[in-house]
Amino acid sequence: MSCKLVVLASGRGSNLKAIIEAIKKGKINAEITLVISNKKDAGAIKIARENGIPAKVFEPSFFESRRGYDLYLVERIKKENPDLIVLAGYMRILSDEFIEAFEGKLVNIHPSLIPSFKGLNAQKKALEYGVKYTGATVHFVTKELDNGPIIIQAVVPVLPDDTEETLSQRILSWEHRVYPQAIKWICDGRVKVEGRKVIVEGAKYGEYPTNPSLEDF
Repeated sequence: MSCKLVVLASGRGSNLKAIIEAIKKGKINAEITLVISNKKDAGAIKIARENGIPAKVFEPSFFESRRGYDLYLVERIKKENPDLIVLAGYMRILSDEFIEAFEGKLVNIHPSLIPSFKGLNAQKKALEYGVKYTGATVHFVTKELDNGPIIIQAVVPVLPDDTEETLSQRILSWEHRVYPQAIKWICDGRVKVEGRKVIVEGAKYGEYPTNPSLEDF
């Protein structure tokens, strides 16, 4: 039985595309039943529709409050009965009510090595701080921003002549590998969470540039 996914996205949809391609290639036993965006011009909506995936835009301006918007989304998503809700460049902070409704079923990817450089403009923050390494983190979503239990991280070097754009692209290339991998592990029932500690059963730990090591991507 395949894993049912709902994807929330606000931007160009490159991570969504990577996940769709992984499903099409049979690497992930899953089906995306719905893509939701808060922006009508999001590239993710176009990508979803090009791949025959139902896509809906719900604009926040039509709702009286952030809480009201999120409660509406909760009810809409519940109709899909998803196994996992995937945040793929979703540029809204989720309300506590939303997170409570899907606790343990929400995953996100962030372009830094959490707990460093949380929030917006993580790549810019890394450059300004002068770190020599940054990366990408796939984590479960909790009420504290970009602070949930970590599933996998990819380490990406920062080069002396990097710009925000070049660093972002280098990180993104790893996002497109670690995110589908994490989703596959979850859908295969291999991810176990104990407090803040996440273990992928049978995975290989202790090597670079990803920990645990990639298996399929």
